[in-house]
Amino acid sequence: MYVDTITDVCVWSAGRWLDARDVHVADGRVTAVVGARELPRGQRVLAAAGGHLIPGLVNTHTHLHQACMRGIGEGEPLLSWLRTVGEETVALTPDRAYAAAAAAATEALRSGTTTLVDHMWPNPSAEIHDAVLRALHDSGIRAVLCRGVADRADPSRKWGFEPRLMQQLDSALAHTDELVDATAGSRVSAGLAVPNPRSLTPAGMRQVRTYAEERGLPVSIHLLETATDDLMCREHTGQGAVEYLEAAGFLWERLLAVHCVELDTAGRAALARHGVGVSYNPLSNMRLGSGIAPLIAMREAGLRVGLGVDGAASNDTQDILEAMRIGAYLQRAAHRRADLLGFAEMLSIAADGANEVLGLDSRADGVVAGARADLVLHRFERDYACLPVRDPGATLLTCASSRTVDTVLVAGEAVVWEGHSARLSDAFLVDVLSR
Repeated sequence: MYVDTITDVCVWSAGRWLDARDVHVADGRVTAVVGARELPRGQRVLAAAGGHLIPGLVNTHTHLHQACMRGIGEGEPLLSWLRTVGEETVALTPDRAYAAAAAAATEALRSGTTTLVDHMWPNPSAEIHDAVLRALHDSGIRAVLCRGVADRADPSRKWGFEPRLMQQLDSALAHTDELVDATAGSRVSAGLAVPNPRSLTPAGMRQVRTYAEERGLPVSIHLLETATDDLMCREHTGQGAVEYLEAAGFLWERLLAVHCVELDTAGRAALARHGVGVSYNPLSNMRLGSGIAPLIAMREAGLRVGLGVDGAASNDTQDILEAMRIGAYLQRAAHRRADLLGFAEMLSIAADGANEVLGLDSRADGVVAGARADLVLHRFERDYACLPVRDPGATLLTCASSRTVDTVLVAGEAVVWEGHSARLSDAFLVDVLSR
């Protein structure tokens, strides 16, 4: 169902809560935020009295195919975990890829994610990519589907990528052109995904950047999740990971660096100098024992930082509200300051932090006229554990969850209604994951 008026709602707009507002929607965008009944209401009304409306959140990093790998490699460090996940990924079929992507995208929507970035592992199977794309379309979510690329093979994953999942770079980029065409005019756009700095040769980096810039595509890369990137790059090239990327010309304003746990002062300055964005993934970094990304220092250096949930093999959920909460609390614990990263700042990170890098619309002002109608209606009374509500922002940051998400709109379409997908039933998702 498409909605044209959200009525009598408390809305987060221009940095503050506005009570008793009607939000008007047309052609996938907010056209007005006005007092209740100030303008004629439409025919497709979402009665929202008592609810709180915020912009949809953007998960800047996940691996959708890992939704069928929950709990895998528990207790293993990153490289060991990668080998375990790699074996499962080699065995991935189109049917499993569809089931995992459909379940992960729907779970993401249910927690208030309206856009996600799928950092796909390199895979020579066009059918795998087609299955993921079909799942994204079926779920109704907005997405950036980043096609995996690599050109240095190494079964150990220390200085290269899993050779069984690789193909010639020219072929992978040609297939990306097909994905660009297949997603044109839809809620899904295309990009590229690089496993890490160790997976591309300097020549490969130049080829990938040239390709991406000619087509205006973003590129996502895991960077300094642990010290391995630096150690391996120094061993093989005599340069640290950031120096290696910079020397190859692989730092620019459409590059999204994921994790950056080990990003030092010089590295932050280099990324900021080139306009690189960062995806902050607190929960997977905790689960794998990778450490704590220097979020405060990165933002102080001028880096554009968005929030990432990561794949269900390293976080085990696709709950962006949990990532937002723990992302704030982790930094407070690290800095021993309770006044860091309140609701407004965390919402800005989660809804808009890296949008420019990804080619997405800005959501910096919240729900305002002209913004995409990617919106989330919370009803705190759906969960007594959120009551009483003293401050809606504090409630959203500290105790809200998928239980309080009532309705999710993407381009004005209610893809979640009363807490459940309006596109894919729970019974269907249980069925496809159980096959």
